[in-house]
Amino acid sequence: MPMYQNGEVDPALKALEARQDEIMRKLYELKAAVDGLAKTVTTPDADLDATTLSQSPAVSAFMGTADLDALLGKDLGALRDIVINANPATPPLSLLVLHGLLCQRYRVLSNVHVHSSVSSVSPQLLSCLGPQRTDSYTRHRFQLGFTLIWKDVPKLQMKFSTQSMCPIEGEANVARFLFRLLGAEPQDPITATQVDSWVDTAVFQLAEGGAKERAAVLRSLNSTLGRTPWLLGQELSLADIVCVCCLLRAGQASSAPTNVQRWLQSCRNLGHFDCVYPLLQ
Repeated sequence: MPMYQNGEVDPALKALEARQDEIMRKLYELKAAVDGLAKTVTTPDADLDATTLSQSPAVSAFMGTADLDALLGKDLGALRDIVINANPATPPLSLLVLHGLLCQRYRVLSNVHVHSSVSSVSPQLLSCLGPQRTDSYTRHRFQLGFTLIWKDVPKLQMKFSTQSMCPIEGEANVARFLFRLLGAEPQDPITATQVDSWVDTAVFQLAEGGAKERAAVLRSLNSTLGRTPWLLGQELSLADIVCVCCLLRAGQASSAPTNVQRWLQSCRNLGHFDCVYPLLQ
């Protein structure tokens, strides 16, 4: 990059580089949205009860055996590395739940690091992925590498197979990616769209919205959970995981209506969310 005689970079070139980075980021977000299978951000007060449209039988998200080679293609023995940069001010609770589920399915090498941009983090954040592996563990024993870096970033970012893949930004998009590694992605387009709708509603309205938006989401959750035990019917799905975590992070659990309270307790009884509660204290 051209520099002035005093060693400073031309401000115009710095601005151009920043614009290029922003364009690439927006292009990737657009690609992720298209890949989300008709993903929409719907209002939780919509009159349409989409849960009645799907005729496919519910399939447990955690039955069967996922095969990484089938999901991701052959990789001749190399460890598939997932690296996530997250801000400790807003821990990605749903990703911690999904990490636990991945550990039940695969041999996962988990590590937590603190970037120099962060002065310190709590012991709970340092241990959020469980006990750290010792030096005696070798990488070839594992199928997945899962590294969480606490870093001062404006938006969560994940890199996977860093030599050949663009970063994925945002907790919702990373959660979708991790859930697909479980081999549990709905095959029915209607169900898949319902999952995406709930995930977007949780992130954009429950976690990031105002008081009115949160109240509307709680009403929608209470209505849906009055008909079925889980948001998509008879089985826990990514929609439940992300909605529960956003609800807990927003501090809305104690004031939630009856059906939502019952649902929260059902989630807690499963044990998948045990890693989340220490971070809420």
